[in-house]
Amino acid sequence: MRVHKFSVLMSLYKGEKPEFLRASLDSILSQTLLPNEILLVKDGLLTHELEKVLSEYTNKSNIFRFLSFEENRGLGLALRDGVLACSYEYIARMDTDDIAKSDRFEKQLMYLGKHPEIAMVGSWVTEFSTDPLKPDTFTKLPCDHIEIVKFAKQRNPFRHMTVIYKKSSVLDSGNYRNFLWFEDYDLWVRMIQKGYKMANIPEVLVNVRADRNMFARRGGWNYLKQDIKFQKILFNTKFTNIKEYLFNILIRSVVRIIPNRLRISFYRYLLRK
Repeated sequence: MRVHKFSVLMSLYKGEKPEFLRASLDSILSQTLLPNEILLVKDGLLTHELEKVLSEYTNKSNIFRFLSFEENRGLGLALRDGVLACSYEYIARMDTDDIAKSDRFEKQLMYLGKHPEIAMVGSWVTEFSTDPLKPDTFTKLPCDHIEIVKFAKQRNPFRHMTVIYKKSSVLDSGNYRNFLWFEDYDLWVRMIQKGYKMANIPEVLVNVRADRNMFARRGGWNYLKQDIKFQKILFNTKFTNIKEYLFNILIRSVVRIIPNRLRISFYRYLLRK
């Protein structure tokens, strides 16, 4: 079976830690199926330490390409331009602080080769705070397209750093938009509304870094405002009905304004395994 050529798309900004970037890049370069290119978007000027790491890795491999912007514009715009700049139809997303299992790309590309009707495939994940070999939680997500659509009416059915999608399907759906904290979920819904089929592989293929700061970012009034804005879009485009809309607003309002320690418990013990 023919395995498609593919790009890895990453976005990096100055706040990332060099040691996290190293671990992420190492996990990509040790894959059983290597990408044909790694397109890394520099979202604003980077620190000297981060530039040093990138220089080291470009000396190790010639598959790196860079798209650089002097100002930090946010993930949505960085990925929008990154998708446009990728050379191949299949694009694998990866975050600069997470760690992919060594056979992630091989398993996902094999799956897409067997299922040409699928426009995007993700996977399950584990989350860790300090040691990727000692995860704190395990997240299962729906795998069948019908279940994914049903799940998407309440929660994001994919973990962004696990997906591989077809560039043409993303562009046909309007590409990423500047939608703080909801860049990926917003795109998935528009792809579903365009009729594209999706799947998750029922296996952990990425170890996700999730410390207390990650959960803190998912709280507060600013996050809640964005959350409500997104729920209004789902309702106005008829993706959700009035009952689903009101239920989502109620649950999200509670989760966003409770103390972070309670929010961590909510995510880890009610939304995770």
